[in-house]
Amino acid sequence: MRGRTADTASWPRRATGVLLGVPTAALAALHLLLTGAALGPFLLWPRTRPYAYGSLLAGVRRLAALERARRRAFFGDRFPRHYRADDHRLLRYLAVRAGGGLVTGAVLALLGFGAVLVGLLVRGVLRGSLGGEELLTQVLLGGVLLFLAVQGLYSLAALDARTARACFGPSEAELLRRRVAELADSRAAVVRAVDAERRRIERDLHDGVQQRLVALAMLLGRARRGRERDQDPERTDALLRQAHREAREVLTELREVAWRAYPSALDTLGLEEALGGVAGRCAIPLRLRYEVDGPLPEPVRTAAYFVVSECVTNAAKHARASAVEVRLGRTGSLLTVRIEDDGAGGADPAGSGLTGLRGRLAALDGTLHVDSPAGGPTVITAELPCA
Repeated sequence: MRGRTADTASWPRRATGVLLGVPTAALAALHLLLTGAALGPFLLWPRTRPYAYGSLLAGVRRLAALERARRRAFFGDRFPRHYRADDHRLLRYLAVRAGGGLVTGAVLALLGFGAVLVGLLVRGVLRGSLGGEELLTQVLLGGVLLFLAVQGLYSLAALDARTARACFGPSEAELLRRRVAELADSRAAVVRAVDAERRRIERDLHDGVQQRLVALAMLLGRARRGRERDQDPERTDALLRQAHREAREVLTELREVAWRAYPSALDTLGLEEALGGVAGRCAIPLRLRYEVDGPLPEPVRTAAYFVVSECVTNAAKHARASAVEVRLGRTGSLLTVRIEDDGAGGADPAGSGLTGLRGRLAALDGTLHVDSPAGGPTVITAELPCA
Protein backbone atom coordinates (compact mmCIF):
# COMPACT_ATOMS: atom_id res chain seq x y z
CA MET A 1 0.00 0.00 0.00
CA ARG A 2 1.39 3.36 -0.88
CA GLY A 3 2.39 5.91 1.75
CA ARG A 4 -0.27 8.52 2.40
CA THR A 5 -1.75 10.52 5.24
CA ALA A 6 -4.99 9.03 6.41
CA ASP A 7 -7.95 11.36 6.29
CA THR A 8 -9.25 9.87 9.52
CA ALA A 9 -6.40 11.31 11.62
CA SER A 10 -7.91 13.99 13.88
CA TRP A 11 -6.54 17.49 14.13
CA PRO A 12 -5.53 17.18 17.83
CA ARG A 13 -3.72 13.98 16.97
CA ARG A 14 -1.87 15.66 14.11
CA ALA A 15 -1.05 18.66 16.27
CA THR A 16 0.46 16.31 18.84
CA GLY A 17 2.52 14.73 16.07
CA VAL A 18 3.79 18.15 14.99
CA LEU A 19 4.72 19.03 18.58
CA LEU A 20 6.54 15.74 19.09
CA GLY A 21 8.36 16.31 15.82
CA VAL A 22 10.25 19.22 17.36
CA PRO A 23 12.19 17.18 19.98
CA THR A 24 12.81 14.36 17.52
CA ALA A 25 14.19 16.90 15.05
CA ALA A 26 16.40 18.29 17.81
CA LEU A 27 17.67 14.76 18.50
CA ALA A 28 18.43 14.33 14.81
CA ALA A 29 20.28 17.64 14.66
CA LEU A 30 22.31 16.79 17.77
CA HIS A 31 23.19 13.38 16.38
CA LEU A 32 24.33 14.78 13.04
CA LEU A 33 26.30 17.61 14.63
CA LEU A 34 27.88 15.87 17.62
CA THR A 35 28.47 12.48 16.04
CA GLY A 36 29.64 14.11 12.81
CA ALA A 37 32.06 16.33 14.72
CA ALA A 38 33.36 13.45 16.86
CA LEU A 39 33.81 11.14 13.89
CA GLY A 40 35.00 13.84 11.49
CA PRO A 41 38.71 12.92 11.62
CA PHE A 42 37.88 9.22 11.21
CA LEU A 43 35.62 10.01 8.26
CA LEU A 44 38.51 11.74 6.52
CA TRP A 45 40.91 8.81 6.92
CA PRO A 46 40.19 6.10 4.30
CA ARG A 47 41.02 3.20 6.61
CA THR A 48 38.63 4.23 9.36
CA ARG A 49 36.00 5.82 7.13
CA PRO A 50 33.80 2.69 6.74
CA TYR A 51 33.65 2.11 10.51
CA ALA A 52 32.98 5.76 11.32
CA TYR A 53 30.37 6.02 8.61
CA GLY A 54 28.72 2.85 9.88
CA SER A 55 28.52 4.28 13.41
CA LEU A 56 26.94 7.47 12.06
CA LEU A 57 24.41 5.54 10.00
CA ALA A 58 23.47 3.28 12.92
CA GLY A 59 22.07 6.29 14.78
CA VAL A 60 20.52 7.61 11.58
CA ARG A 61 18.58 4.35 11.10
CA ARG A 62 17.26 4.43 14.67
CA LEU A 63 16.18 8.05 14.40
CA ALA A 64 14.59 7.43 11.00
CA ALA A 65 12.65 4.50 12.50
CA LEU A 66 11.47 6.84 15.26
CA GLU A 67 10.28 9.38 12.68
CA ARG A 68 8.52 6.65 10.73
CA ALA A 69 6.73 5.49 13.88
CA ARG A 70 5.71 9.11 14.64
CA ARG A 71 4.23 9.51 11.15
CA ARG A 72 2.39 6.21 11.46
CA ALA A 73 1.05 6.84 14.97
CA PHE A 74 -0.05 10.47 14.69
CA PHE A 75 -0.68 11.01 10.98
CA GLY A 76 -1.97 7.59 9.97
CA ASP A 77 0.67 7.07 7.27
CA ARG A 78 0.87 3.58 5.77
CA PHE A 79 4.12 3.04 3.96
CA PRO A 80 4.93 0.00 1.76
CA ARG A 81 6.26 -2.77 3.96
CA HIS A 82 8.45 -4.23 1.25
CA TYR A 83 10.13 -0.88 0.56
CA ARG A 84 13.45 -0.21 2.27
CA ALA A 85 15.22 3.11 1.79
CA ASP A 86 18.99 3.06 1.37
CA ASP A 87 21.30 4.70 3.91
CA HIS A 88 22.03 7.74 1.76
CA ARG A 89 18.32 8.51 1.42
CA LEU A 90 17.86 8.09 5.18
CA LEU A 91 20.73 10.49 5.84
CA ARG A 92 19.26 13.10 3.48
CA TYR A 93 15.84 12.70 5.04
CA LEU A 94 17.17 13.14 8.56
CA ALA A 95 19.09 16.28 7.57
CA VAL A 96 15.97 17.82 6.01
CA ARG A 97 13.86 16.65 8.92
CA ALA A 98 16.24 18.20 11.46
CA GLY A 99 16.15 21.57 9.70
CA GLY A 100 12.39 21.55 9.19
CA GLY A 101 11.70 20.42 12.75
CA LEU A 102 13.89 23.11 14.28
CA VAL A 103 12.21 25.79 12.16
CA THR A 104 8.86 24.40 13.29
CA GLY A 105 10.01 24.72 16.89
CA ALA A 106 11.03 28.33 16.27
CA VAL A 107 7.64 29.14 14.75
CA LEU A 108 5.85 27.48 17.68
CA ALA A 109 8.01 29.49 20.10
CA LEU A 110 7.06 32.69 18.31
CA LEU A 111 3.40 31.69 18.53
CA GLY A 112 3.82 31.17 22.26
CA PHE A 113 5.52 34.55 22.59
CA GLY A 114 2.68 36.08 20.58
CA ALA A 115 0.15 34.51 22.95
CA VAL A 116 1.95 36.18 25.87
CA LEU A 117 1.84 39.54 24.05
CA VAL A 118 -1.88 39.04 23.43
CA GLY A 119 -2.38 38.51 27.15
CA LEU A 120 -0.47 41.71 27.91
CA LEU A 121 -2.49 43.54 25.26
CA VAL A 122 -5.78 42.36 26.78
CA ARG A 123 -4.64 43.43 30.23
CA GLY A 124 -3.68 46.84 28.88
CA VAL A 125 -7.11 47.22 27.28
CA LEU A 126 -8.83 46.25 30.53
CA ARG A 127 -6.77 48.78 32.46
CA GLY A 128 -7.38 51.46 29.83
CA SER A 129 -3.70 52.14 29.27
CA LEU A 130 -3.93 51.58 25.48
CA GLY A 131 -5.39 54.06 23.07
CA GLY A 132 -7.59 53.09 20.14
CA GLU A 133 -4.95 53.84 17.50
CA GLU A 134 -2.26 51.84 19.30
CA LEU A 135 -4.71 48.97 19.85
CA LEU A 136 -5.65 48.88 16.15
CA THR A 137 -1.98 48.86 15.16
CA GLN A 138 -1.19 46.01 17.53
CA VAL A 139 -4.19 43.97 16.34
CA LEU A 140 -3.33 44.40 12.65
CA LEU A 141 0.33 43.56 13.20
CA GLY A 142 -0.53 40.58 15.35
CA GLY A 143 -3.06 39.30 12.79
CA VAL A 144 -0.50 39.47 9.98
CA LEU A 145 2.13 37.68 12.07
CA LEU A 146 -0.41 35.04 13.12
CA PHE A 147 -1.39 34.44 9.49
CA LEU A 148 2.25 34.08 8.45
CA ALA A 149 2.96 31.72 11.36
CA VAL A 150 -0.03 29.49 10.57
CA GLN A 151 0.91 29.39 6.88
CA GLY A 152 4.48 28.57 7.83
CA LEU A 153 3.35 25.70 10.06
CA TYR A 154 1.12 24.38 7.29
CA SER A 155 3.99 24.48 4.79
CA LEU A 156 6.38 22.82 7.24
CA ALA A 157 3.85 20.06 7.95
CA ALA A 158 3.44 19.50 4.19
CA LEU A 159 7.24 19.37 3.83
CA ASP A 160 7.42 16.81 6.63
CA ALA A 161 4.81 14.59 4.94
CA ARG A 162 6.42 14.97 1.50
CA THR A 163 9.93 14.10 2.69
CA ALA A 164 8.57 11.10 4.66
CA ARG A 165 6.85 9.74 1.56
CA ALA A 166 9.98 10.30 -0.49
CA CYS A 167 12.09 8.37 2.04
CA PHE A 168 9.85 5.60 3.37
CA GLY A 169 7.84 4.89 0.25
CA PRO A 170 7.77 5.53 -3.48
CA SER A 171 6.68 8.97 -4.59
CA GLU A 172 3.35 9.56 -6.29
CA ALA A 173 5.08 9.95 -9.65
CA GLU A 174 7.04 6.73 -9.12
CA LEU A 175 3.88 4.87 -8.10
CA LEU A 176 2.12 6.19 -11.18
CA ARG A 177 4.98 5.11 -13.42
CA ARG A 178 4.99 1.65 -11.86
CA ARG A 179 1.24 1.32 -12.25
CA VAL A 180 1.39 2.38 -15.90
CA ALA A 181 4.19 -0.14 -16.52
CA GLU A 182 2.20 -2.89 -14.76
CA LEU A 183 -0.89 -2.12 -16.83
CA ALA A 184 1.14 -2.11 -20.04
CA ASP A 185 2.75 -5.45 -19.15
CA SER A 186 -0.56 -7.02 -18.14
CA ARG A 187 -2.23 -5.80 -21.33
CA ALA A 188 0.57 -7.27 -23.44
CA ALA A 189 0.34 -10.52 -21.44
CA VAL A 190 -3.41 -10.73 -22.01
CA VAL A 191 -2.93 -10.18 -25.75
CA ARG A 192 -0.31 -12.95 -25.83
CA ALA A 193 -2.56 -15.25 -23.81
CA VAL A 194 -5.50 -14.63 -26.15
CA ASP A 195 -3.32 -15.27 -29.20
CA ALA A 196 -1.97 -18.48 -27.66
CA GLU A 197 -5.52 -19.61 -26.85
CA ARG A 198 -6.61 -18.95 -30.43
CA ARG A 199 -3.67 -20.93 -31.78
CA ARG A 200 -4.49 -23.81 -29.45
CA ILE A 201 -8.14 -23.83 -30.52
CA GLU A 202 -7.08 -23.74 -34.18
CA ARG A 203 -4.66 -26.62 -33.54
CA ASP A 204 -7.35 -28.64 -31.76
CA LEU A 205 -9.77 -28.05 -34.62
CA HIS A 206 -7.19 -28.84 -37.30
CA ASP A 207 -5.54 -31.86 -35.72
CA GLY A 208 -8.60 -33.30 -34.03
CA VAL A 209 -12.02 -32.30 -35.28
CA GLN A 210 -10.98 -31.69 -38.88
CA GLN A 211 -9.23 -35.05 -39.20
CA ARG A 212 -12.23 -36.86 -37.75
CA LEU A 213 -14.57 -35.02 -40.13
CA VAL A 214 -12.40 -36.07 -43.06
CA ALA A 215 -12.52 -39.69 -41.87
CA LEU A 216 -16.29 -39.39 -41.41
CA ALA A 217 -16.70 -38.05 -44.95
CA MET A 218 -14.62 -40.92 -46.33
CA LEU A 219 -16.69 -43.51 -44.44
CA LEU A 220 -19.95 -42.01 -45.67
CA GLY A 221 -18.57 -41.87 -49.23
CA ARG A 222 -17.61 -45.54 -49.15
CA ALA A 223 -21.01 -46.46 -47.73
CA ARG A 224 -22.82 -44.41 -50.39
CA ARG A 225 -20.81 -45.98 -53.24
CA GLY A 226 -21.43 -49.48 -51.85
CA ARG A 227 -25.18 -48.86 -51.67
CA GLU A 228 -25.29 -47.40 -55.18
CA ARG A 229 -23.54 -50.49 -56.57
CA ASP A 230 -25.49 -52.91 -54.37
CA GLN A 231 -22.25 -54.39 -53.10
CA ASP A 232 -22.24 -56.33 -49.80
CA PRO A 233 -25.08 -54.74 -47.78
CA GLU A 234 -23.51 -56.00 -44.54
CA ARG A 235 -20.28 -54.14 -45.26
CA THR A 236 -22.30 -51.01 -46.08
CA ASP A 237 -24.15 -51.29 -42.74
CA ALA A 238 -20.84 -51.75 -40.94
CA LEU A 239 -19.49 -48.60 -42.59
CA LEU A 240 -22.59 -46.66 -41.56
CA ARG A 241 -22.28 -47.86 -37.96
CA GLN A 242 -18.64 -46.84 -37.95
CA ALA A 243 -19.57 -43.45 -39.43
CA HIS A 244 -22.21 -43.02 -36.70
CA ARG A 245 -19.63 -43.72 -33.96
CA GLU A 246 -17.21 -41.34 -35.64
CA ALA A 247 -19.90 -38.63 -35.78
CA ARG A 248 -20.57 -39.04 -32.04
CA GLU A 249 -16.85 -38.83 -31.26
CA VAL A 250 -16.58 -35.70 -33.41
CA LEU A 251 -19.45 -34.12 -31.47
CA THR A 252 -17.77 -35.03 -28.18
CA GLU A 253 -14.44 -33.56 -29.27
CA LEU A 254 -16.11 -30.45 -30.67
CA ARG A 255 -17.90 -30.01 -27.35
CA GLU A 256 -14.55 -30.32 -25.57
CA VAL A 257 -13.05 -27.59 -27.76
CA ALA A 258 -16.07 -25.37 -27.08
CA TRP A 259 -15.70 -25.92 -23.33
CA ARG A 260 -12.03 -25.00 -23.49
CA ALA A 261 -12.90 -21.82 -25.41
CA TYR A 262 -15.65 -20.75 -23.00
CA PRO A 263 -18.13 -22.95 -21.12
CA SER A 264 -21.74 -21.84 -21.41
CA ALA A 265 -22.43 -23.39 -17.99
CA LEU A 266 -20.29 -20.67 -16.44
CA ASP A 267 -22.98 -18.10 -17.26
CA THR A 268 -26.06 -20.27 -16.83
CA LEU A 269 -25.16 -22.47 -13.85
CA GLY A 270 -22.25 -20.70 -12.15
CA LEU A 271 -18.62 -21.43 -11.36
CA GLU A 272 -19.20 -24.42 -9.10
CA GLU A 273 -21.24 -26.29 -11.73
CA ALA A 274 -18.77 -25.38 -14.47
CA LEU A 275 -15.93 -26.78 -12.37
CA GLY A 276 -18.03 -29.87 -11.80
CA GLY A 277 -18.03 -30.30 -15.58
CA VAL A 278 -14.22 -30.07 -15.53
CA ALA A 279 -14.16 -32.81 -12.89
CA GLY A 280 -16.52 -34.97 -14.94
CA ARG A 281 -14.36 -34.70 -18.06
CA CYS A 282 -11.04 -35.07 -16.25
CA ALA A 283 -9.13 -38.26 -17.10
CA ILE A 284 -7.96 -38.68 -13.48
CA PRO A 285 -9.88 -38.46 -10.18
CA LEU A 286 -10.51 -34.84 -9.20
CA ARG A 287 -11.65 -33.74 -5.75
CA LEU A 288 -13.34 -30.34 -5.73
CA ARG A 289 -13.84 -28.27 -2.57
CA TYR A 290 -15.87 -25.14 -3.30
CA GLU A 291 -16.01 -22.90 -0.22
CA VAL A 292 -17.16 -19.59 -1.70
CA ASP A 293 -20.23 -17.82 -0.38
CA GLY A 294 -22.10 -15.41 -2.60
CA PRO A 295 -21.66 -14.50 -6.26
CA LEU A 296 -18.33 -13.61 -7.82
CA PRO A 297 -17.65 -10.86 -10.38
CA GLU A 298 -17.79 -12.21 -13.92
CA PRO A 299 -14.08 -11.53 -14.76
CA VAL A 300 -12.97 -13.23 -11.54
CA ARG A 301 -15.29 -16.19 -12.17
CA THR A 302 -13.96 -16.63 -15.70
CA ALA A 303 -10.31 -16.33 -14.66
CA ALA A 304 -10.77 -18.86 -11.83
CA TYR A 305 -12.38 -21.34 -14.24
CA PHE A 306 -9.54 -21.14 -16.75
CA VAL A 307 -6.92 -21.47 -14.00
CA VAL A 308 -8.51 -24.70 -12.79
CA SER A 309 -9.13 -26.02 -16.31
CA GLU A 310 -5.57 -25.34 -17.51
CA CYS A 311 -3.90 -26.73 -14.38
CA VAL A 312 -6.05 -29.87 -14.30
CA THR A 313 -5.37 -30.50 -17.99
CA ASN A 314 -1.61 -30.09 -17.44
CA ALA A 315 -1.73 -32.47 -14.45
CA ALA A 316 -3.52 -35.13 -16.46
CA LYS A 317 -1.45 -34.82 -19.65
CA HIS A 318 2.06 -33.86 -18.57
CA ALA A 319 2.55 -34.46 -14.85
CA ARG A 320 1.55 -38.17 -14.88
CA ALA A 321 -0.62 -37.46 -11.84
CA SER A 322 -3.06 -40.00 -10.44
CA ALA A 323 -5.24 -37.51 -8.54
CA VAL A 324 -5.90 -33.78 -8.36
CA GLU A 325 -7.39 -31.70 -5.57
CA VAL A 326 -8.93 -28.27 -6.27
CA ARG A 327 -9.96 -25.91 -3.49
CA LEU A 328 -11.61 -22.52 -3.86
CA GLY A 329 -12.05 -20.28 -0.84
CA ARG A 330 -12.92 -16.65 -0.29
CA THR A 331 -11.54 -14.53 2.53
CA GLY A 332 -12.98 -11.05 2.55
CA SER A 333 -12.50 -9.65 -0.92
CA LEU A 334 -9.83 -12.18 -1.95
CA LEU A 335 -10.56 -15.40 -3.84
CA THR A 336 -7.92 -18.12 -3.48
CA VAL A 337 -7.75 -21.01 -5.94
CA ARG A 338 -5.43 -23.89 -5.00
CA ILE A 339 -4.70 -26.85 -7.30
CA GLU A 340 -2.54 -29.72 -6.04
CA ASP A 341 -1.61 -32.90 -7.89
CA ASP A 342 0.56 -35.88 -6.97
CA GLY A 343 2.45 -35.95 -10.26
CA ALA A 344 6.14 -35.85 -11.06
CA GLY A 345 6.48 -32.09 -10.51
CA GLY A 346 8.99 -29.92 -12.32
CA ALA A 347 6.38 -27.57 -13.82
CA ASP A 348 8.03 -24.60 -15.52
CA PRO A 349 6.57 -21.29 -14.23
CA ALA A 350 7.84 -19.64 -17.41
CA GLY A 351 6.00 -22.11 -19.67
CA SER A 352 3.49 -20.80 -22.15
CA GLY A 353 0.44 -22.15 -20.32
CA LEU A 354 1.32 -20.80 -16.88
CA THR A 355 2.61 -17.55 -18.39
CA GLY A 356 -0.74 -17.07 -20.10
CA LEU A 357 -2.57 -17.69 -16.84
CA ARG A 358 -0.30 -15.26 -15.03
CA GLY A 359 -1.04 -12.60 -17.63
CA ARG A 360 -4.78 -13.23 -17.37
CA LEU A 361 -4.62 -12.85 -13.58
CA ALA A 362 -2.35 -9.79 -13.73
CA ALA A 363 -5.00 -7.98 -15.77
CA LEU A 364 -7.26 -8.34 -12.70
CA ASP A 365 -4.48 -7.44 -10.20
CA GLY A 366 -4.24 -11.13 -9.29
CA THR A 367 -1.19 -13.31 -8.68
CA LEU A 368 -0.13 -16.86 -9.53
CA HIS A 369 2.30 -18.88 -7.39
CA VAL A 370 3.81 -22.15 -8.63
CA ASP A 371 5.49 -24.64 -6.28
CA SER A 372 6.57 -27.70 -8.26
CA PRO A 373 9.74 -29.38 -7.02
CA ALA A 374 11.13 -32.35 -8.91
CA GLY A 375 9.29 -35.44 -7.81
CA GLY A 376 6.19 -33.47 -6.86
CA PRO A 377 3.75 -32.58 -5.61
CA THR A 378 2.80 -29.55 -7.67
CA VAL A 379 0.84 -26.81 -5.91
CA ILE A 380 -0.45 -23.87 -7.91
CA THR A 381 -2.13 -21.04 -6.03
CA ALA A 382 -4.00 -18.17 -7.66
CA GLU A 383 -5.21 -15.13 -5.72
CA LEU A 384 -7.82 -12.83 -7.23
CA PRO A 385 -9.25 -9.65 -5.68
CA CYS A 386 -13.04 -9.62 -5.91
CA ALA A 387 -13.61 -5.94 -5.11
